[in-house]
Amino acid sequence: MCSYVLITAAHNEEKYIGETLKSVTSQTILPAQWIIVSDGSTDRTDEIVREYAREFGFIRLLRREKESRRDFASKVFALNAGIKLIEGQNYRFIGHVDADVSFGPNYFLDLFRKFENDPALGLAGGFIYEEVNGKFVPIKGNRIMSVAGAVQMFRRECYQDVGPFLPIPYGGEDWYAEVVARMRGWQVKSFSDLEVRHHRITGSASGTLRSWYRAGLMDYALGCHPVFEVTRLVRRVFYRPLFLGALIRFVSFVFASLRQEKRIVSPEFVSFLRKEEMERLRAIRHGQFISMQVMSRLFRML
Repeated sequence: MCSYVLITAAHNEEKYIGETLKSVTSQTILPAQWIIVSDGSTDRTDEIVREYAREFGFIRLLRREKESRRDFASKVFALNAGIKLIEGQNYRFIGHVDADVSFGPNYFLDLFRKFENDPALGLAGGFIYEEVNGKFVPIKGNRIMSVAGAVQMFRRECYQDVGPFLPIPYGGEDWYAEVVARMRGWQVKSFSDLEVRHHRITGSASGTLRSWYRAGLMDYALGCHPVFEVTRLVRRVFYRPLFLGALIRFVSFVFASLRQEKRIVSPEFVSFLRKEEMERLRAIRHGQFISMQVMSRLFRML
């Protein structure tokens, strides 16, 4: 039997957390422990979790009072508080599960089989689906070599190699984790045959325009390469809704660059991330996007 623990940070999730609770408690393989950290919730989140905890002994509710309004660093503080409660326990895997997702009863069983088939696999998860016109479909952001923060499952040794998650105020702790995992030699993969339903539309918690602006600040905070950021904008020139979002994201990235905001990630991290990004650009087939030479000229013009 595969031993695993889960950590969930939840803030005012009464609308969605019931689906997550149903999904986890219906798994073929149940977790040894599931720490749900209520991060300053003011709705019925705590009450709903307590109802399940009375029936399922592996669920533990931890109440944490937030020090400020909703921000993305708060989620990291909540996750770290949950991790402290499982220190010294014996388990093979540790997962971060958001409080607004659901999945089938064999999700974790099938996921652990992926780990068994690849000893180098350190971080894995399923593809994210969101509802469009009454039907759940894969989101465009799914990538095989990246795992959504909503369902990141770590091999214990990989989790230890990643180390403490950084409280980046603009978010990106999931992105940070997968980059560090690859830095330490682990494989990071998402699997298209593992469906995860995300019930809150991406960006809806903070508003679409604000989420795009925050994304640019996050890109800068993590050390994203300027040429890669330009590419993100240029790729969407002919798609106005996407172009608007990319433009806002790029503008906030430029503002952060001009302010020379201090990054909390290490220079080693920035160097590795930028190397990965440039390798991705070089791997793009000729004709799909503008050439590296043109992008560099565009960047010099900004």
